[in-house]
Amino acid sequence: MDFIQELTWRGMIHTMMPGTDEQLKKEMTTAYLGIDPTADSLHIGHLVGVMMLKHFQRAGHKPIALVGGATGMIGDPSMKSQERKLLDEQTLRHNQEAIKKQLAKFLDFDSDAPNHAELVNNYDWMKNFSFLDFIRDVGKHITVNYMMAKDSVKKRLSGESQQGMSFTEFSYQLVQGYDFLTLFKEKNCRLQLGGSDQWGNITTGTELIRRTVGGEAYALTCPLITKADGGKFGKTESGNVWLDPRYTSPYKFYQFWLNVSDADAEKYIKIFTELSREEIEGLVAEQANDPGLRPLQKRLAKEITVMVHSVEDYEAAVEASQILFSNKASETLRKIDEDTLLAVFEGVPQFEVMKADIESGIKLADLLTDKAAVFPSKGELRKLAQQGGLSINKEKVADVYATASADMLLNGKYLLVQKGKKNYFLLIAK
Repeated sequence: MDFIQELTWRGMIHTMMPGTDEQLKKEMTTAYLGIDPTADSLHIGHLVGVMMLKHFQRAGHKPIALVGGATGMIGDPSMKSQERKLLDEQTLRHNQEAIKKQLAKFLDFDSDAPNHAELVNNYDWMKNFSFLDFIRDVGKHITVNYMMAKDSVKKRLSGESQQGMSFTEFSYQLVQGYDFLTLFKEKNCRLQLGGSDQWGNITTGTELIRRTVGGEAYALTCPLITKADGGKFGKTESGNVWLDPRYTSPYKFYQFWLNVSDADAEKYIKIFTELSREEIEGLVAEQANDPGLRPLQKRLAKEITVMVHSVEDYEAAVEASQILFSNKASETLRKIDEDTLLAVFEGVPQFEVMKADIESGIKLADLLTDKAAVFPSKGELRKLAQQGGLSINKEKVADVYATASADMLLNGKYLLVQKGKKNYFLLIAK
């Protein structure tokens, strides 16, 4: 597999330094990509870079994931309008371990292949580097004029930000440049990968390598991912879409991809899956013939949910997705976990009821009118039930004077009430 050709048809190259392709054709090459460890999980904004590393390893080259422990303590000014909070070492180490576990789903760290992936942390070589040594051994090689010419610096100094730019952030590109120099010297790393907003920082590294040891190093960036409507990729109303199921459930993760627009699905399936060009072109043709079937979104959601979570999580997410539209979903409701249940019925009206009432065998008519105002009157409740329009936990209820019981509760605390086809209510027993 040719790495540059692969990334080109997938729309994953923004800028590439001359000589990069020739270097990759010449020999197995080592490349690194920096990951900011400000959280103990990656989110889908990181996935473009991770997929670049994955394709790089598939093409027979050696990937290094660099967790920016030292740079995370400073904060990269690129595309940011303000400084970010700084982290302590214990938090950084915890985040690093969590990130490595996630990366292991994409990259081979453990085999004895010559191109097995490595994880490094720049804090390891920066922590004992004194300020005086740094400005003498590194700072003298790069002029202030050179650093001021970078877009990330110019934007912050041009008045777009009220806060200006601290010396700490100004020095960021030097610290990142030193990472490249260190990996060049210690691991023969010749290429740095990153998002297009990193071009200035990456080229400071190639310049530092050239000026200090006379070495040739290269840079390749991917475009920043956007949505077709101009909105920010990876952001939802509830914030980032995370890879860790503690922050974003597999069901919500699956739903995110399933609900992207047709234009975005065609773009994302190239970037976020390993599917071949022929297979993707086939799916695009299917979508054009019958957009309502949404084969692109379904396959994209499947591939990426399986890759990040598991086949079981994907199957559970599909099953949960069908609850709203299936009349035979009572079995699925019993199986799904609490997080998924709440995610499926996010936004439906909720009522709190006393668990003791349900355990003592309250009549459904009293529960759904007096204890929870799902119905304004027992008469209306009775009428709907007679017409077959009342379901509890997706099972039809005809006798509204039947008693409730504790074994009806989903996950030991929820009752799902359905009025007609589309109106749902969630009763929470406390």
